[in-house]
Amino acid sequence: MNNESVNTKKLALTAIFAAVAVVGSMFSFPVFGSKCAPVQHLVNVLCAVFLGPGWGLAAAFIASVIRNITGLGTLLAFPGSMCGALLSGLLYRKFKALPAAWIGEIFGTAVIGGILAYPIASAIMGNANAALFTFVVPFLISTAGGTIIAAIITLALQSRGVIGRLREEIE
Repeated sequence: MNNESVNTKKLALTAIFAAVAVVGSMFSFPVFGSKCAPVQHLVNVLCAVFLGPGWGLAAAFIASVIRNITGLGTLLAFPGSMCGALLSGLLYRKFKALPAAWIGEIFGTAVIGGILAYPIASAIMGNANAALFTFVVPFLISTAGGTIIAAIITLALQSRGVIGRLREEIE
């Protein structure tokens, strides 16, 4: 299959995943000034497994932009989703194992994204109560829920051989 066809498939799937993340963000809950949206983290893991780090990062970015435009998210959606998507995709690419994608999503979102949320919250959003680790716990709560759901789904897909077949179809 030619490269243009592969990119078209990946672009279409990226758009679908971004749309699912946006619609899924209607189910969110506040924790310490952030809106926790577990569906975004489910999508991040699925993007890591099926599309890779670059496309997953793009889906997270697109979803964050749309969530902010529509009022479904805050500026914290950017570090919260993008760091997890990128690290999940990078670790899955390196180790070719589902747990690597799950760990990458959790660590990327909770720790890296949580720490990167601090300057955004304090300098841009004017949150005087924000501290360096303020968002690590709420981001951990959000990503843990979404990653557990992703683990259940990806394990079921893997046990039936669906992941391999879908990856072959995309590539």
